[in-house]
Amino acid sequence: MSARGPDRIGAPVTAAVITLLVLAAGTYALKAAGPLLLGRRSLSTVVERAAVLLPAALLAALVVTSTLTVGRHLVVDARFPALLVAAVLLWVRAPFVVVVLGAAATASAVRALL
Repeated sequence: MSARGPDRIGAPVTAAVITLLVLAAGTYALKAAGPLLLGRRSLSTVVERAAVLLPAALLAALVVTSTLTVGRHLVVDARFPALLVAAVLLWVRAPFVVVVLGAAATASAVRALL
């Protein structure tokens, strides 16, 4: 025991640590719920197709939202043309490095012009 009180080992548990642990437990529970609830039953083909496409749609929505908004305002800046270039390059199935470099070059060029 020190002069300031009992010796502490490690950092105190903060609200962020508790939140992280709760979210991790919730994620694990949700991942485990599918096999436990469905058992050996299979999903319908419509649900299976939706489940396969859902992650890509959510990622696309996240990218567009983070590109075109700042706070609660709609903002069109150099990121928007860069996103369009990246989308076109992905559509023509360019390599990932080309997509990233093309988007970065477009954003740089637009920022230089503005």
